[in-house]
Amino acid sequence: MPLKHAALGLLVALIWGVNFLAIELGLRDTLPLVLVSLRFMLVAVPLVLFVPKPEVSWRSLVGIGLFMSAGQFGLLFTAMHLGLPAGLAAVVLQCQMIFTLVIGLMVLKERPTRMQLVGALIGVVGLGIVAVGRIEGAADFGAIVPLLICVAAGLSWGIGNVVSRSAQGTNGFGIVVWSALVVPLPVLALSLLLDGPVAVGEAFATIGWETVVSVAYTAGLASLVGYSIWTSLLGRHPAAVVAPFALLVPPIGLAAAALVLGEVPNVLELAGSAVLVGGVAIGLVRRRREASVRPAGSAAGLAAGADAGASGYSRPPVPARTLET
Repeated sequence: MPLKHAALGLLVALIWGVNFLAIELGLRDTLPLVLVSLRFMLVAVPLVLFVPKPEVSWRSLVGIGLFMSAGQFGLLFTAMHLGLPAGLAAVVLQCQMIFTLVIGLMVLKERPTRMQLVGALIGVVGLGIVAVGRIEGAADFGAIVPLLICVAAGLSWGIGNVVSRSAQGTNGFGIVVWSALVVPLPVLALSLLLDGPVAVGEAFATIGWETVVSVAYTAGLASLVGYSIWTSLLGRHPAAVVAPFALLVPPIGLAAAALVLGEVPNVLELAGSAVLVGGVAIGLVRRRREASVRPAGSAAGLAAGADAGASGYSRPPVPARTLET
């Protein structure tokens, strides 16, 4: 990979890592589900008027929108709203790899490789260590709830990864824009149900600069700019060369949260994070023979939800998707 392209890969990892700070900023000003609704409204409008609908069924677009966007980010934002640190959220979300492998096996009958199984097992161990660290550093077991909600976000992302297989070979940018259409209204309706009309109305009436900056960053930089660069790199280089850049997102997220927000994980949380990211890295490893005969996967799968800060989408069961938070 030329140095210029490597620099672009690093830039995307930086954008997606800092993305969690932008989310945290917005959550200080408004409700989590309202923030999700605003973010995907900005992704879809007005681009949907200019970007042609991708050649994929509405069923697939709705599935990608509900699981990869609404479910993943609705749960992620809620977990952070309930107290999960931004840096730790960037790491825990990587559990999507484990769910993608399991769901891909159950639904698509795609057998994972030995390295993917090893990586998934290591990832489970890492999650367990993080959970123990959260309990140890808290006054009660309530601290584990946001962690479990973030794991559920990883599950939703994993389901979205499998659904995105139906869009293999389709223009990924169009899928991001058109699938975003199905997100705002259902998420806003859920917020009305859970938070109440009064709270939602107040959230819209009192939108401050924090929400504006957060939505502009997550929708503009993380989703559209980051995704565009990522897709361009995937179009020029093998997925196995590009995907590892996404592994820089969790450590960047941890470092940014520590520097800006003063969020310093305890020893067990750091150790578990390192083990979890290591498991994801191992799961991306392929034998040279396998890499030469397997297709890289769709651009939609590799970048469709990339801005959240995870690893890059790859064709399930190889979860190299980028975090699209």
